[in-house]
Amino acid sequence: MRLITHAIALAMALTALCAAPSTAATTAVTTAVTTAAAPELIVNGTFTSGTAPWWSSANTTMGTDDGRLRVGVTGGTANPWDAMVAQNDIPLAQGKAYTLFFTASAGSAVSAVATVQLGDAPYTNTLTAPISLTTSGKRFSLPFTSSLSTTAGQVTFQLGGGAAHTFFLDDVSLTESGQSSGGPLDLTNGFYVDPESNPAKWVRDNPGDSRASRIQSAIASKPMAFWVGGWFGDVSATVSSYVAAADAADRLPVLVAYNIPGRDACGGHSGGGAGSESAYRAWISAFASAVGDRPAVVVIEPDSLGDFACMDDEDIAARNRMLTYATGQFRDHAPNTWAYLDAGNAGWVAAGTMAQRLQNAGVGNIRGFAVNVSNYYTTAQSAAYASDVNAALGGGAKWVIDTSRNGKGSNGEWCNPAGRRLGTPAQVGGDAGTELLLWVKVPGDSDGNCGIAPGTPAGTFSPELAIRLIDGS
Repeated sequence: MRLITHAIALAMALTALCAAPSTAATTAVTTAVTTAAAPELIVNGTFTSGTAPWWSSANTTMGTDDGRLRVGVTGGTANPWDAMVAQNDIPLAQGKAYTLFFTASAGSAVSAVATVQLGDAPYTNTLTAPISLTTSGKRFSLPFTSSLSTTAGQVTFQLGGGAAHTFFLDDVSLTESGQSSGGPLDLTNGFYVDPESNPAKWVRDNPGDSRASRIQSAIASKPMAFWVGGWFGDVSATVSSYVAAADAADRLPVLVAYNIPGRDACGGHSGGGAGSESAYRAWISAFASAVGDRPAVVVIEPDSLGDFACMDDEDIAARNRMLTYATGQFRDHAPNTWAYLDAGNAGWVAAGTMAQRLQNAGVGNIRGFAVNVSNYYTTAQSAAYASDVNAALGGGAKWVIDTSRNGKGSNGEWCNPAGRRLGTPAQVGGDAGTELLLWVKVPGDSDGNCGIAPGTPAGTFSPELAIRLIDGS
């Protein structure tokens, strides 16, 4: 599972999309896939532009601190609403479902109230949610169905009625629930095949090797993901160049963002990532902006939500903040990208637990989630797990499955196990509502110095691994 290196038309044909850029044509999918992005109703929810248009009441002082809203709250007030911060002019439609997301903490353990309400008298509430705050940032996900139809809605955080304290707020988002992010994608011409992938370069550099033709035919000629991490010095140039090449070939690129601090906390073979939270925010913002309005599929941070057992509470809170920021960047700056937050695999984290982790990490900002990345569980097992995760999320999310090495399923090992086989190449659709089958892991790239590839670092291509995946040995 580790590596270094909106409504879909139901009548769409489940056609394999495996054309290389030089192939004249693929079997056409019967229709382009289109959807409307879920509109973001909060302005400046990340406080990157200061505090406006947020306002604060009496008994508070407001400013920013390390990219968060910082609110000083005086003590001695009688009611929660005697000290609050809020944003006005929120449009709401009666009967529609919404979810309010935010990350909050305080300088000491205190209680507060989050509301969505009418911004003028009689201040009718459509959401009232008591929240408990600690010194560690916590990601909140508050679904509700609006009882109001207004353009004068208001989101408030009511902080009074207790002792003096400091309140911190970040990554506030309010969107309609059940909508999928990502603009129109035309899948007619298939997925992009990277001529500079590790297997393609190996084949080109080793024309006399007896394995070259088999690796070219079975792996290098197939579409697979392009993994982007800190090993590329200029993320903007790297991503922009790759997406531009795919666009010029009239193919859809698949990319992986893989640079979260503390990466691969449990596995250890692909450790690293950005040096700080602020560095990651700058990096992922540059990634999303480099994609821009060009079409793409992006899988966000493999393993990032499965590794919690190897992280402390502070690290988990920071990771949730970073992932929420990442998903928001793709929502805001890459409107034609279908982005999927990694959700581990069928043998790692219980579906209900993973659903909560996805919610806390901002999955509502993007199209959905990815499962089985760099792992071996069968497509059927992965689809069943993803369906359970989606049900625990309340439905409406989309998911993709990594099928690069799952042709014979999992034997319980994740790091270069023997006896595995290539799976179904990239295609639209799959079992149980699966949106896409993708080769996210590059077949033949090592998982690390382990299993049947001792001495082969993570992300290094091994022709021996590749041949064994072709043969299933």
